[in-house]
Amino acid sequence: MKKSWWKILAVVLLVYTIVGGLLLDVPRLMIVNESIRALYFHVPMWFGMVLMYLISVIYAIKYLRRNDPEADIASAGFAHTGLVFGFLGILTGMIWANYTWGTPWHGDPKQNGAAIATLIYLAYFILRGSLENQEQRARLSAVYAIFAFAAMIPLIFIIPRLSSSMHPGSGGNPGFNMYDLDSTMRRVFYPAVVGWILLGIWIASVRIRLINVEEKIHELEYEKNK
Repeated sequence: MKKSWWKILAVVLLVYTIVGGLLLDVPRLMIVNESIRALYFHVPMWFGMVLMYLISVIYAIKYLRRNDPEADIASAGFAHTGLVFGFLGILTGMIWANYTWGTPWHGDPKQNGAAIATLIYLAYFILRGSLENQEQRARLSAVYAIFAFAAMIPLIFIIPRLSSSMHPGSGGNPGFNMYDLDSTMRRVFYPAVVGWILLGIWIASVRIRLINVEEKIHELEYEKNK
């Protein structure tokens, strides 16, 4: 129980997010209307995605410095979770865009940047799956993970702010915290961010254990076939 307190906290926060996000009052704004509730899911998922990718990079650097196979597995596990959050972020963004912009895919710079970043990370897993040599796979994956994160930051956070964008906080548009993230929304938004991040760490830890099991199975099969 002492080791699982953060998992319990994650469940409690996400249940609170779902219930509060759907039932509590939100500001009545033109065009956005009730779709503003997507803020409790879409934005925290992006925060979770960025943090998962950042942790993946940290483990990738650790592998390059110490040649630790466990660091490679952890890097892959967090990258996998970040990719899942990336897909969920794009999906929730498309649902939100459908009601606020009139179409799921508007070609907004942040949408396009998110799609490109997702494709870059998909290539990361294609790279890992194409290499048989474990050491070569780990080293190339670590270098690619650093490159992928370095490419993601400008694609999602810098380029959309330099061009015309309909996203809040981009292209001269004010961010939510400047005009409509009132006290009621903050009571749900901040717990949602913590809850989704904890869920991401939980998923990553399970994924890492699964990768370790797969590696052990491959080793046993290799020894058996020798």
